[in-house]
Amino acid sequence: MPELILASKSQTRQAMLVNAGIEFDAQSAPVDEAEIKASLVADGVSARDIADALADAKARAVSMMNPDALVLGADQILVQDGEIFSKAANRDEAKSKLMKLSGNRHQLISAAVMYEHGQAIWRAVDSATLHVRELSDGFIEEYLDALGEDAYWSVGCYQIEGRGIQLFEKVSGSHFTILGLPLLAVIDFLRRRGMVST
Repeated sequence: MPELILASKSQTRQAMLVNAGIEFDAQSAPVDEAEIKASLVADGVSARDIADALADAKARAVSMMNPDALVLGADQILVQDGEIFSKAANRDEAKSKLMKLSGNRHQLISAAVMYEHGQAIWRAVDSATLHVRELSDGFIEEYLDALGEDAYWSVGCYQIEGRGIQLFEKVSGSHFTILGLPLLAVIDFLRRRGMVST
């Protein structure tokens, strides 16, 4: 069986696969995600298609370097009222993003793409809807104090598996999709490929 490579060094995605008992290697994808995303946003591409395109670009790049492996690329987009968010670069940006999310509903769209021999052979996209409660300025300041720079690695400035759960009043959708990978669909594909026990 070909080895499975996750085209990402994301600790969260790696942890999901490890916890699910999936054997894999991880390799960073040599792609400029920010440039690709900015170009697609400028062209008016939908959030769903941007997530898919970024996952595809990562998987393709790593597949070209490992043609005999099965390569999994994944990405996630946050969209609120048609606005696509990017990660905060500093505390001021993080505070601004949390203020925009406050009292509103947004979607997290997670995409996964499998490549083999330099060709896409499977893809899946899933979304989750999250309702952020009204956040006071004091809460936002305390929250950012507690998270520190960890707030900058998540596009929504939250880690829902930790302190970030305090931001929400309602969440609809797969927990795995919220974390950045449509894991159930990925496992189903691997099962059908004989890489996970039936």
